[in-house]
Amino acid sequence: MNLAQLFAASVRRLPGKTALDFAGGPGAAPALTYAELDVAAAAVAATFAARGVGPGDRVALYLGNRPEFVIAYLAAARLGAPAVPINTAYRRRELAHILSDSRPRLIVTEEAHWPTLEELGPEERGGGAEIVTAGQLAGIAANPAAPLSTPAPGGGDLAFLLYTSGTTGRSKGAMLTHDNVLATVAALLTAWSWREDDKLLLALPLFHTHGLVVGLHCALAAGATVLLRRKFDAAEALDTLARGDATVFFGVPTMYARLVEELRRRRGPRLERVRLFASGSAPLPPETFAAFAELTGHRILERYGMTETGMLLSNPYAGERRPGTVGTALPGVEAPGVNAAGAEVPPGAEGELEVRGANVFAGYWGDAEKTAASFTADAEGRRWFRTGDLARRDPADGYFTLLGRRGELIISGGFNIYPREIEEVLEALPGVREAAVVGRPHPEWGEAPVAFVVADRPLSEDEIVAHCKRQLAGFKSPRAVRFVEALPRNALGKVQRHLLPPL
Repeated sequence: MNLAQLFAASVRRLPGKTALDFAGGPGAAPALTYAELDVAAAAVAATFAARGVGPGDRVALYLGNRPEFVIAYLAAARLGAPAVPINTAYRRRELAHILSDSRPRLIVTEEAHWPTLEELGPEERGGGAEIVTAGQLAGIAANPAAPLSTPAPGGGDLAFLLYTSGTTGRSKGAMLTHDNVLATVAALLTAWSWREDDKLLLALPLFHTHGLVVGLHCALAAGATVLLRRKFDAAEALDTLARGDATVFFGVPTMYARLVEELRRRRGPRLERVRLFASGSAPLPPETFAAFAELTGHRILERYGMTETGMLLSNPYAGERRPGTVGTALPGVEAPGVNAAGAEVPPGAEGELEVRGANVFAGYWGDAEKTAASFTADAEGRRWFRTGDLARRDPADGYFTLLGRRGELIISGGFNIYPREIEEVLEALPGVREAAVVGRPHPEWGEAPVAFVVADRPLSEDEIVAHCKRQLAGFKSPRAVRFVEALPRNALGKVQRHLLPPL
C-alpha cells in the first residue's frame, strides 16, 4: 500500500463524511467531505501531470495551513512525486538552500510568499522550477478531471523530503518512504485508539512531521475529521475545545503553557469532550503537565519521535502517563535500551538512544556520508539509527526519560551534566517562565553550566543559583545566569541553543 491508497480507502468507506474543516477567518473555504477532497486532489494531480510532474519528481509546498496544502500533497502522492514541505518562516537563505538541494519540478506557494521567491535566481529555485499559487489550485480543484492512468508508487518509493530544523547547521533532507510513514500511522492508530468519530483540532504547521504525519495522516487514515487552523491561538483553541467540537488535540509544550495561562484566566472549563491531549517536538515541563491536569482533569500524553523516524516512543493511552518521560516503544519499533548496537549496557544506564523499525528513514538526500554516520551495526550486522538523543530506560517497566541531545551534554570536571535536569529545577522556581542551560568554556573545569532564564518577576542570579544548589549537586548548579526576554525557538517550539547569545 502507498499513502494515496491509504486515503482512497477512507474515501470508499466514508465518502460523505467531513474530512477537512478549515476555519481560517473571513472567506474561509467550505468544509470538504472525503469524496470532495478526493475529487479536488484528482483534479490537481491531472494539472501537475500536465506540467510534467511524474514519479520521483519533487513538489515543494511553501504555503501555510490551508486546504490547498492538503490537496496539493494528496495530488503529488497520487503521482508518486515526493512532497517537500517548507517552513513558511524561512526566507531567502534557507529557502534557496532547500530548493537548490531538492530541485523540485514544481513549487506551490501563496501570494504572500511571492516577494521571497522573486528574490531567488533560477538556480536558487532549484533550476527554474515552475511556480503555482494556492489561488490557482483552488480554481483547478473546483473542476473535476478525467481519471489519470499513472503507475502507483511502491512502498519503498519516496513520499517526502522533510528538511530538519537545522539546529546545528544547514538543514538536511530526510528521505521518508511510503512504508516509513505507513509504519508510523499504523502504530499510532493502534496505540492512541483512533476512531472514525474523532475530530482533531490541528493548529500545528503542516510543513512539519508532527502536523503532517502524526496529525493529518493519522486522522485521514482513521476516517476522522480534521479541524484545520492557520495557526495556534490559545483563546480560540480553548473556545473550540470547550464547545466540544474536538475530541483530540496535539500540541507542543509552548501551546500547552499558553492553554494553562488561558485556563487560569477563565478558571476552567474542564474540556470533558476531549479524549486525548498529546504533546511532542520538545520536552514537556512537569510543571505544565501538573498544572494542565489540575485545571482540566486531563493528563497529557507525551511521546517522542524525530523527522527521520516518525514516532518512536509514547506514554500509554490506557495506563500511566508519567510526567518527565516519553513512555515505551511503539508497535513495530525496536528500542531495547541505549547504545543498543554497542556492548552490554547495565539496566538504567544512560547513553544514546538507538532504534530500528520500518519507520526509520532511507537516509539523507544527496549525503551518503551523513547517512552512513547516522547508523551503526551490532554484532549480527543489524543497522541501528543513532538518534543523537541521550536517554535512560527504567529497568522496571521500560519507560524512557530523555536527557538531552548528544551535542548538548556538558562535561564539567569529568562529570556529565544533562541540561534538561537543571532546566526542570529552574522551571519549578516561581517566577521562572522558561529556561535553557548550555555549557560554556571554563578555565578550570573545561565546561560549566550557564542558565538563560525568562522571568515573570524580578529575580536575582544569587536567588536562582541558591535554588539550584538546594536541589542539585554543586557541580550541576549554574555558574552564571543570564536573563533574556525570550528563548530562540524553531517553528515547533524547540529551543535552538546554538542561537543563545554569548556571555
